[in-house]
Amino acid sequence: MMRYLIGLLFLCFSGLVAQTGPDSSSIDTRYLEDQFYIGVTYNFLLGQPDDVSQRNLSYGLQAGFIKDMPLNSNRTTAIGLGVGYGVYSYYSNLKAEENNNGILYSILENDSDFKRNKIETHVLEVPFEIRWRNSTPSEYKFWRLYAGMKFGYVFAGRSKLVPTDASKISFYNNDIRSFQYGLTLNFGYNTFNVHAYYSLSNLYNGNVFLDNESLNTQPLRVGLIFYIL
Repeated sequence: MMRYLIGLLFLCFSGLVAQTGPDSSSIDTRYLEDQFYIGVTYNFLLGQPDDVSQRNLSYGLQAGFIKDMPLNSNRTTAIGLGVGYGVYSYYSNLKAEENNNGILYSILENDSDFKRNKIETHVLEVPFEIRWRNSTPSEYKFWRLYAGMKFGYVFAGRSKLVPTDASKISFYNNDIRSFQYGLTLNFGYNTFNVHAYYSLSNLYNGNVFLDNESLNTQPLRVGLIFYIL
């Protein structure tokens, strides 16, 4: 976790440097905004069965590149299309156990029986945004509102249980849905911006059950996103 915090501090410094104004002799009237991004989120799981609850800090990290394509002459509106990478962890008391018949799900009743239990996804992401900002060629501190969608391909999804008195149990979970998509909203001023992602797809495939109840779970991620030119 410490390396993530160090990376975040480096990000903040980089963002501040990137947002300082240019020398008047180097003003570019055909400038492009916010083409590199990095963010940190807290992850929620919506629509879970009543007995399933989240534990620990369900965090996410994302980074990528977005091609900024202005739509007007003063470059305050644009379309953004990019590619990125995200890693998202969801800690809960929902245990996944692999056996010869597939993967079985159950509830970890007692918190003292385990240290950590999570699902972790590594996702190749394609964000698409409609962008509005009040920037100018010489002003690098401005308001922005970016709304759109994000499409993701989960190329690695893992379930991991760390008991209190045994070695960890970890395996690749094929029940995690490979293709995921959702709505995004990024809003803020200058370096610090609020980021939200609401999944329109289920975290799991359609045939995953807990005690005959289908797991219709949708991620919601809320956090901060930082842009670098």
